[in-house]
Amino acid sequence: MITGVHAIIYTKNAEGLRAFFRDTLGLGSVDAGDGWLVFALPPAELGIHPTDGAPSQELYLLCDDINATLDDLRARGVEVTKEVSDQGWGLLSALRLPDGSELPIYQPRHATAIAQR
Repeated sequence: MITGVHAIIYTKNAEGLRAFFRDTLGLGSVDAGDGWLVFALPPAELGIHPTDGAPSQELYLLCDDINATLDDLRARGVEVTKEVSDQGWGLLSALRLPDGSELPIYQPRHATAIAQR
C-alpha cells in the first residue's frame, strides 16, 4: 500500500534549503541521522502529463490564496521571482530558494485531489 511520496531536492546549499523549509516555511521535520532533515509536507497530489521530450519531474507548492501567501512569504524575507500569471488552470508564481534556484507555487483553479480525501 502506498502511504505517501518522498520527494528530494538536490542542492549545493543543503543547509540553506533546510533552514528555509524549517524556519521560513515552518515545515516540521525529523532528523534521519547526522542532521539529515526529512520534512513533513502538506497533503500532495500527482499529475501525469504527456510529453514529446525526455521524461522529467517537477515540484510545485500549492496554496489557496496566492496573493495572501506571497505577501506573507515576502514579509518573511522570501524573494518572489515571478509575478503572478494566469495560466488558465491556476495562478502561477515562483520563489527564490537560498541556493539560487526557483520553486514554483500556484493557486489551482481546477478541482484538486486533496479536496477529495
